[in-house]
Amino acid sequence: MQTNANLSAISGIISTLQSIQSLSDVVGQEVSSQNGVNYRRRQRNEMQFTIVRSKNYSSRLPTEILAQIFLCCIPEGNWKPVPRRAPMLLTAVCRRWREVALDIPDLWRRLQFNAGYGDWQKRALCYDSCLKRSRGRQLSLTLECYDDNLTELQSLLRPYVNQVSSLTVRIFSGICCPLAAADFGGLNEFVIHGFYPVLAVSESIGQLPPNVRSLKLKNVALTVHVLSSFKPLSWAGLTNLELILDGPNPFAQLLRRCPNLSSLTIVGKFTAIQTSKAFIHPKLQTFRISGNLHVDSIDKFKAITLPNLRAFEARNTGQWPHEDFKAFLTRSQCRLESLLFSGGVVITNGQRAEYVALFPSLELSTNPMRSGIFI
Repeated sequence: MQTNANLSAISGIISTLQSIQSLSDVVGQEVSSQNGVNYRRRQRNEMQFTIVRSKNYSSRLPTEILAQIFLCCIPEGNWKPVPRRAPMLLTAVCRRWREVALDIPDLWRRLQFNAGYGDWQKRALCYDSCLKRSRGRQLSLTLECYDDNLTELQSLLRPYVNQVSSLTVRIFSGICCPLAAADFGGLNEFVIHGFYPVLAVSESIGQLPPNVRSLKLKNVALTVHVLSSFKPLSWAGLTNLELILDGPNPFAQLLRRCPNLSSLTIVGKFTAIQTSKAFIHPKLQTFRISGNLHVDSIDKFKAITLPNLRAFEARNTGQWPHEDFKAFLTRSQCRLESLLFSGGVVITNGQRAEYVALFPSLELSTNPMRSGIFI
């Protein structure tokens, strides 16, 4: 049970940390006039006073409580190790704060690195020290890659590959993904985000480690031909998949490769293919599609049956194939709970009534203004 003194100290430290971060941002900005210089001096003096006050607050608290406060101060998501932001900032306030911060592995588990420009050696030393402070805990990393010569990055990460459970690679070079998922034995989630067209990702995702459950390919387009070149069970462990894929009706091929998939988000231009029998996938619960379904083709949903489907969303598909979709739902005999049409997909009141007749408790909504692709 916290005493009033402890609660006051906790409140004071949180307020102080916010002030220090705000003041450090201001002090770090360049100024050109004498008035600006004087203002920066006043701000620096205020920050020094704030730091002294923070020491008084922290001296009242047990180390365990101070550690919990520090954990609440780190940014959401993965953070860049910069001096003016927690947790790096925490190590510079005073000796006690530094000792506490360096002794909390969870402070150093979510990191964002830049690779491919500037003074890499200096940054690499900083990155490596942060990684070591994680002390073997699972890591969530975001890597921003600006060129394809990333031997140094691979060397930096090599001792930690089995610690990385979540890896996001943001590619700005427009060539290929420099890292292969297969090299990260403990990986659970893999995200590739191409800010320019990425020309080659097959080596990165062609064989996923057995523990990978989520694969997200953002602005990275695959073709059915590339997909067919992967080993049949290379994606067998996935439960969540988001990707852009073009080619003849890819739904069945994807689902065959991912027998444990529970959520699929797919964007592309889909053409129908004739099939004599629908592929049954018993585990898929959430299915979202965005893209051209080619109005002149037939049997868009004939290739698949999804008996466990619970949520479906269609966006930017053009004219909606109501009869094909209704036949698919009837054949699947699923218990659909949520149905959403957005991004210009229009259904009539009569079609809406038919869906509700199939699923009386269905939550059905339309949102024409919700446009854009999912990923």
